[in-house]
Amino acid sequence: MFAEILKNDVFANLAFLLVIIIGFLSYISMPRQQDPEINFNWIQVVTTMPGASAEDVEKRITNPIENAIQSITGIRFVNSKSRDGLSSILVRFNDLPPREFDKRMSELRREIQNKESQLPSAAGKPFIFEITTSNGFPTAMILVTGPSYDEGLRCYAKRVDKELTRFKEIDRVTLSGYTEPELQVILMPEKLMALGLNASDVADNIANTFQDISVGDINVGNQSWLVRLTGIYNDPKKLGETRIKTSGGDVALNTIATVQRGREQPTELVTYKGKPAIMLSIAKSPNTNTLKMLERIKAYITENNRHAVQIGAKLVLVDDQTEITRNALQVMQNNALLGLCMVLLVTFIFLGFKMSLLTSIAIPFVLAGVFWVLNIQGETLNVMVLLGVVISLGMLVDDAVVVVESIYYRLERGADAVTASIEGLKEVVAPVTSSVLTTIAAFLPLMLLPGILGQFLEVVPFVVTLALLLSLIEAYWILPAHIIGFNIRLNHIGWLQHRRQYFLRQLRRYYSHLLIKALRHPLRIAAGGLVALMLAVIIIVSGFVKVNFFASDTLRLFYINIEMPIGTTLEKTLSIAEAIESKVREIVKPQELRSAVSTAGQQFTDTSPLSGNIFGQVAVSLRPKEGNMASVDDVITSLKKSVHNILGPVNISFFRLSGGPPKGSPIELKIQGENFDDIRRAVSDMMQDMSTIKGIRDIKSNDSLGQSELRLELNQNAILQAGLSSHMVRRTLSIMVDGHVITKFQGQGEEISLLVRAESRDTININDVISYYIISSSGDEIPLSQLVNAYYQKSPTQIVHHNFLRTITIYADIDTQLTNTRTANDEVMALWQSKASKYPNLRIERSGLLDDINESLENILILFLFGMLLMYLIIATQFRSYFQPLIILLTVFLAFIGVIFGLAVSRQPFSLYTMYGAVALAGISVNAAIVLVSAANERRNRGMSPLHAIVYASRRRVVPILITSLTTIAGLSSLAIGVGGRSALWSPIATVIVWGLAISTLLTLFVIPGLYLGFERIKHLKKQKAY
Repeated sequence: MFAEILKNDVFANLAFLLVIIIGFLSYISMPRQQDPEINFNWIQVVTTMPGASAEDVEKRITNPIENAIQSITGIRFVNSKSRDGLSSILVRFNDLPPREFDKRMSELRREIQNKESQLPSAAGKPFIFEITTSNGFPTAMILVTGPSYDEGLRCYAKRVDKELTRFKEIDRVTLSGYTEPELQVILMPEKLMALGLNASDVADNIANTFQDISVGDINVGNQSWLVRLTGIYNDPKKLGETRIKTSGGDVALNTIATVQRGREQPTELVTYKGKPAIMLSIAKSPNTNTLKMLERIKAYITENNRHAVQIGAKLVLVDDQTEITRNALQVMQNNALLGLCMVLLVTFIFLGFKMSLLTSIAIPFVLAGVFWVLNIQGETLNVMVLLGVVISLGMLVDDAVVVVESIYYRLERGADAVTASIEGLKEVVAPVTSSVLTTIAAFLPLMLLPGILGQFLEVVPFVVTLALLLSLIEAYWILPAHIIGFNIRLNHIGWLQHRRQYFLRQLRRYYSHLLIKALRHPLRIAAGGLVALMLAVIIIVSGFVKVNFFASDTLRLFYINIEMPIGTTLEKTLSIAEAIESKVREIVKPQELRSAVSTAGQQFTDTSPLSGNIFGQVAVSLRPKEGNMASVDDVITSLKKSVHNILGPVNISFFRLSGGPPKGSPIELKIQGENFDDIRRAVSDMMQDMSTIKGIRDIKSNDSLGQSELRLELNQNAILQAGLSSHMVRRTLSIMVDGHVITKFQGQGEEISLLVRAESRDTININDVISYYIISSSGDEIPLSQLVNAYYQKSPTQIVHHNFLRTITIYADIDTQLTNTRTANDEVMALWQSKASKYPNLRIERSGLLDDINESLENILILFLFGMLLMYLIIATQFRSYFQPLIILLTVFLAFIGVIFGLAVSRQPFSLYTMYGAVALAGISVNAAIVLVSAANERRNRGMSPLHAIVYASRRRVVPILITSLTTIAGLSSLAIGVGGRSALWSPIATVIVWGLAISTLLTLFVIPGLYLGFERIKHLKKQKAY
């Protein structure tokens, strides 16, 4: 039956072409994006309360919502930030199945909705949304810039926002530096006093007049008429004609106030090359092809810039985060092609052109099959999928090589193609299947890795497993069917084939001589292995191989973050950011700099954004790296000295971005308690001593004392005696200080606020704020200072909670050349232990990268051991032995010696991804030993002595072992070296596999035969003693 299937080469060829064509079409059509689509099980709850201080927001919004959240089960942690006018709460759930997470999400919404009635009336409705890889960080950023920030620029930016939001690929557009329109009534306090008017009376008069009311319906004959009373005017002139009643008659509003169109007070300012700008940050929709989305955005920018010039505006694409995806695809494609060529070369040397060609086409067949299945599943083409492909590249032809070598061996001895194929498959089907299953066993458990890292990396073992299963189909069916279809014979030996056969005979003979010598001196081989092991241990202990657990490709984008002294105005912060931007443009080469944008009022960090007048940043986007362009780290180094020489900021730091799972700082130490003064003392103490620890740098905290605050309390007795109301006093203060929004209405397609405020005036003394007068019902002029009690204090700009406790977090980076994350955190913890007795009311919580490192290390090690157990079960089942699998699994540890040497020589760090490479190596390295021991057992079953069996098996299997190892090494060498493009993510993986496999193959060919022989002799002696 199976022979008939193999003989039907037409069926095999058509199946092969079908997979290639559909796989190619799937590859073309798969959406391209940076990361896989992942819901982090993170929920953000945002609530606004305009005009409220951070303490008010904490007390009146954050605390009630946190109380509601505490009743929800399955929560890992809750972080909250209360800032002026804004409460932001981040809820991270445990790893939950999608259905269970949806249930918890519904409970969360319900509990928060139940608390809404307890929130202040001035607070907005809590906005609840999920954070995913799609909306976690902007895919692209566009600037709308012009000579001045006028109404034309604002309206144009709003139009661009609306048009981009209509793109199906775009989920959300966030505007920075944009201010909403207002219809402003700016009161003149002196004229109000002259007429005996209170600001609150004017506001009430406008509120009563400025509204549309539906009076009702009236029937006129057989028709029904709707009666409406209109009073809302978008025209400042019309509003200015509103009559205001005074004690001496009525006056027009425009006689006591300036009525004008304007914009709300800005909380953020953005400039580009010194010109005002509005930034649009674009978050993509799930499962969107980001490359096509960016092409569409670029076309939109080109088209609209033709019209924008008429108003002096311009659209600029200042950042494109799809470039790392483009580069990743290019690196993968280049290295896949180079790997294919190298595999062709290696197999050509050993097997000839026809056999090498038939072996090498396994690569496009398997890759096409992988992309076909992934496309059916709705998977995107992202960096993690490509990571699985890169790992697979080294293994795709291993089983095909063993099969084709077995067939080739028989063709050399005169067998026809059908007989050679069937007999060859019979010989190797068991060890090849076992080899593939052991590799799958090493990888498959990693699909169970928990946490965010597990979600990110889940697709990698799936891709590898799928590729290996497809490679089996190709090796057992497509490959022999092609050999039979082409009717390959080796009856007529040409000069080249003759030289090849001579080379292989000499190789086998030379190896046999070396092996026999090694078997005669087993202690020398053992000593050599022990020396290699000791050298590897010395390299690890000495720290020569650095640990950078989350090493990944750095994006060509970084931020220069600025923190100004407390009380600095937004405009001053912007001027410092612009000065830094000028330094950037002076120092960074024009051909390397894409853009530099200055922002005041906000700041991106490695944890969460900061907002406030004292925060600013310069976003620096570099062009894709080509040739000898400087790296991001080199650019930052060149900028540091010049930037730090700028006077004004209290802190300037650099924030790099990298791809992959979300990460915090290498060191995050949360100090918690109830009293902020105690917490601040502990934070200051720790930061001072942490600066003396070698390798720890860029130490900062999220604490901010905030600006000076004038706190007013209503004097109820004085208010009652004056015949006034608390409402009038509160409203007057609001109008005189920051303005009071009477209502919001729709005008020209957008929402407009009607604001009443007093004329701006420069104050020398803060007490001038309460020097305004209120007219009582008896006509007396009463200063506000008599109606309120005033206090002066420092107000925090933000109050942070972690798991419902007030918290200040210390963040620090590390120099990976001097220390590693685990060592640095241990030193910081030891430092705290020495100080803990000084702060009995405080507690600490260590978090940051170490959380995920510990979680990942513990689980990866457990899953790796589980994989090793599965490998043992598979090998033991094949060989029906308890001890032979241990001999085979020893090659895993031999391979790890090569891993250490490879990382040391290439100066690559040990990271999570090199650990993945090590897991791949564990599956690959046992293949040679399985094939070797299987052949030896077959000879033992025929009656050979242990010595003759292992020597014969080694001589017979040395060629396929070398071919499989060399094809894997050749397939990944270009990626390890960086010939087809270097990647901080993939190159270490390739390096690990190349070096580990090279060392393990060498040791396998000499150590495993010795161990096998020793095991067989011990078993023979036990049998003799038994008799």
